[in-house]
Amino acid sequence: MSSWQRRISVLFLILGTVGFAPPVQAVEAAHRVVSIAQARTLPPGAVVTVDGVATTPSGAFESSFFDRGFGLQDRTAGIYVSVAADLGIAPRTRVRVTGTLRDSSGLLVLVPVGPAAVVVHGNGPAVRPLLLATGAVGESSEGRLVRVVATITRAPAPDLPYGFKFFVDDGSGELTVFVNTQTGIDLTGLAVGETVRVTGFSSQYDTHYEIDPRFPADITRRHR
Repeated sequence: MSSWQRRISVLFLILGTVGFAPPVQAVEAAHRVVSIAQARTLPPGAVVTVDGVATTPSGAFESSFFDRGFGLQDRTAGIYVSVAADLGIAPRTRVRVTGTLRDSSGLLVLVPVGPAAVVVHGNGPAVRPLLLATGAVGESSEGRLVRVVATITRAPAPDLPYGFKFFVDDGSGELTVFVNTQTGIDLTGLAVGETVRVTGFSSQYDTHYEIDPRFPADITRRHR
């Protein structure tokens, strides 16, 4: 992923949300809560209301997403909520969002229709990550909290100022692990051939899928 590609993709997302507010009727109709899985079947531009539990801290992916959004998941699926301001969302926060579905470089995101469209209402249960093979992280898992156990095939390398990336494979297919600078995750010492357990947000950039860890504890070495 190159620097200019990330900047251009974000500009298109911002331009797509400025000056194109959905009709009042559409917003009112969208107040009925639907499952995130159902929302994900709708086309970009649709206005929906979903309710779930946050899986990532707000702003954790700011260096590459260029916003201060957060992951949201219910029992059916997950999605990324894209907001400009840090709302102080922490994992397990229960949130209801009314927003417009947008495509951001392949990643489906939900952009709230206004400041009052994000409603925090208590805490929910901790979301358990879905254990997957590296080759199974893809469109079907996008937006969820996932976990893989695999061998490092390419050592961590800088992709600054956006973050760092390395690659893992459990034999089912190579997968990108993208570490944003806000997470404070130290990749020092991780080497090719080492087995690691990686937990994070199942994401997509352009044509490839990736896991975006949230905290230092999301990457652990597995001792043989």
